[in-house]
Amino acid sequence: MAVPDTLATPAHLTRLTIATRESALALWQARHVQARLAALYPRTSVEILGMTTEGDRKLGSSLAKIGGKGLFVKELEEALADGRADIAVHSLKDVPMQLPAGFTVAAILDRADPRDAFVSNRFESLQTLPQDARVGTSSLRRESQLRVKFPHLAIGALRGNVQTRLRKLDDGEFDAIILAAAGLQRLGLEARIRAVLAPEDMLPAVGQGALAVECRADRADVLALLKPLHDDTTAHCVLAERALSRALAGSCNVPLGGFAQVTGTHLRLRGYVGAPDGARHVSAEIGGLANDAETLGHALAQRLKELGAESILAALAAESA
Repeated sequence: MAVPDTLATPAHLTRLTIATRESALALWQARHVQARLAALYPRTSVEILGMTTEGDRKLGSSLAKIGGKGLFVKELEEALADGRADIAVHSLKDVPMQLPAGFTVAAILDRADPRDAFVSNRFESLQTLPQDARVGTSSLRRESQLRVKFPHLAIGALRGNVQTRLRKLDDGEFDAIILAAAGLQRLGLEARIRAVLAPEDMLPAVGQGALAVECRADRADVLALLKPLHDDTTAHCVLAERALSRALAGSCNVPLGGFAQVTGTHLRLRGYVGAPDGARHVSAEIGGLANDAETLGHALAQRLKELGAESILAALAAESA
């Protein structure tokens, strides 16, 4: 049966409010969902509630030290809880592996480019960077993989929104920086990308490039409304990736990469765990049916533990205790 251009809206949902962070990228993401919903439900007024989260207030600090990426989500969930907003839009990689009771990810949109991007004003690629070139990144995952493959580089901490990070590059603080390709593309900054890093060279973050729409678990009306936005293929991929991360206690304190791809009914999942200095690291992959995504994530986590991830994780936990 053909899908209609527009869908009927529950009678009492004449207005829908989206909670979002107020960074340029977060607002782009919220407006993207707003446009998708407006096209589906033209009789519903879809509005945006911009908010500043604790993570935004502490952009100069390391996420690993101040509580993790959940700091970008907490205030938005409070708006859902008290009725100021009906849904919240997040970069899926910022969503904690365990949501608080009463909340659910209602829709995962089709994934944009999941890869990392090399950005530099002087150099064409990581391979062309000279000895002691300074590379900026906000991610322990990226730092660990860079130190494994390019031990001659000097890795520096880089925080702030996309524009702030680019400004630090332009001001000469770094010779190159690594950012998510999807964020640059969504902001119309594709021209800043010198090279896109293949997963073989830099395994992406779990959920990178995907958008998640969160709501209260008791909002059956909102859950029904969001169903047409959900992309099954992306959902299979990120379900596998998040199961892998959850089984390995993945957080900002753990240099962990996970990336799944679906071809037909088959899912391929790759994983990486390493120490921040790259001195110890393990990687592996697994394949199976896409419908078994979560099982595959757990199985790959077990394989990585057997290869040495467990001792790496134990050492990281001891250091942060």
